[in-house]
Amino acid sequence: MTITVLLADDQHLVRAGFRSLLKRDRGIVVAGEASTGDEAVRTARALRPDIVLMDIRMPGLDGIAATRQIMADPDLRDCRVIILTTFETDEYVFAALEAGASGFLTKEVDPEGLRHAVRVVAAGEALLSPSVTRRVVKQFAHRPAPAPGGGTRLAALTAREREVVQLVATGLSNEDIARELVISPLTAKTHITRAIARLGVRDRVQLVILAYEEGLVGERTHPNTDHA
Repeated sequence: MTITVLLADDQHLVRAGFRSLLKRDRGIVVAGEASTGDEAVRTARALRPDIVLMDIRMPGLDGIAATRQIMADPDLRDCRVIILTTFETDEYVFAALEAGASGFLTKEVDPEGLRHAVRVVAAGEALLSPSVTRRVVKQFAHRPAPAPGGGTRLAALTAREREVVQLVATGLSNEDIARELVISPLTAKTHITRAIARLGVRDRVQLVILAYEEGLVGERTHPNTDHA
């Protein structure tokens, strides 16, 4: 299955570099390019790509606002956004995740890492660089406790799904969860997929955010993986 990608970056040389790196994977096709946030939104609506590689700082509409518009468009419900930037500040990380991005990578990512990110996110997973994952988990762990009465959205989960989501939110991979609960990685993945569907979130990143917002995660953290 071919994965279609839209490149959104205001620098022509950067887009050319990404195009060259991605075309080495026969399963990935660069369907279009955009140099501004507004153009990225228009082009995404016209092409309906599987993945948008989105720069943050662009003229006019920035990458975060463009991501928010794309994620809000019902015609683009199957489109996923990977934020690719030279910046790795908390402000950008959380703004990107709250806008609905499924991945956040810095431009220092190696070529295979970039192609891997596209494949992973296109498959419905979510991906963050290891350093970003550690900071996301740490930041959420120090947020104030949710207000009394929270956690109502999690009532849709079974006891096992709730347990798995809690482990996902602490930064564990499917393999880590499998070892912790003495189940297979495939079973762990199945529980996560069902939880995402029951809760109506887009992917693993949004599942983590919801888990923390609903007060599911306590003090325990395992910020040592590259998936959140």
